[in-house]
Amino acid sequence: MSAFALTGATCDKNGAGGEPARPTAATKAEAPPPEQPKVADVDEGAVNSDLILQDIPGLDFSELPAPAKKELAAVFTDEFCYCGCPHTVGACLKQHPQCKHAKRMALLAAGEAAAGAMSTDIIVLLSKYYLSFRDRVKLPQPDSRMCLGPADAKVTLLEFSDFECPFCGAAAPVLEAFQKAHPDVRFCYQPFPLQSHPHALPAAQAALFARDHGKFWQMHDLLFANQTALSREKILELGESIGLPKDALGKALDSGQYLDELKASKELGHTVHLDHTPTVFINGREHLLGVSTELLQHSVEDELEWQANGGAWAKD
Repeated sequence: MSAFALTGATCDKNGAGGEPARPTAATKAEAPPPEQPKVADVDEGAVNSDLILQDIPGLDFSELPAPAKKELAAVFTDEFCYCGCPHTVGACLKQHPQCKHAKRMALLAAGEAAAGAMSTDIIVLLSKYYLSFRDRVKLPQPDSRMCLGPADAKVTLLEFSDFECPFCGAAAPVLEAFQKAHPDVRFCYQPFPLQSHPHALPAAQAALFARDHGKFWQMHDLLFANQTALSREKILELGESIGLPKDALGKALDSGQYLDELKASKELGHTVHLDHTPTVFINGREHLLGVSTELLQHSVEDELEWQANGGAWAKD
């Protein structure tokens, strides 16, 4: 069984890093050590969790730690399968082994439980994810010069991003590699420079200047590769290294040539209630899972199924 977390780290609108709280070894160590159980004592919760999680066709949760099993078992007994049947996830897994929806939901929940999330938080996250397929925003056609993949793709990933955000820097190669591995998927970049990042705005201006000279993706990659040293001189140096005229780029930065465009891009983000970077939209649906190859694949597969069935889940 592969384990992956639903959520990923981000830079919030104030520029600070943030992610859902997780229990840590440090916080656990602060609590007084529990009394050692007697040999005859039985952890009924663990036994019940094992009973709930065992004998599920095609899935094996035996390697999960006991606390994760407990939270996952609670999800299986408290949350209903999103396929629309009148059964909980656990019941659907055992009574309807042909239901692929329950298995996909179970894997997402297992990944989050393995990362330390409580069952109540997992259920909220799952609910938000599946509701997002009905809750979409209208986004304008992205600039094709900042896109990879076919314009007529069935699935378009649009990322709002900041060149000085470390989490955007980590997401960038994952998103580019995902698009290359899935040439029928389109990936587009939307600048969203955070005010608290001092070099994000000039970096975004330089990226747009490179776009107008046919070298957006080259500059995109260089800016992320050097995101901890994005002084004005460094930005000019990076531009010159890919053949951009240094004097012209400097004049563009000094004159604020692209400030109005960037202001409009940020306003677009605000209209869709964006408050952190990176934020990825898939066909206008906010991708609420983390930016990893597995989770992008999962979300895109769900999107294709949703489209193929006219805005609904396929019936098993």
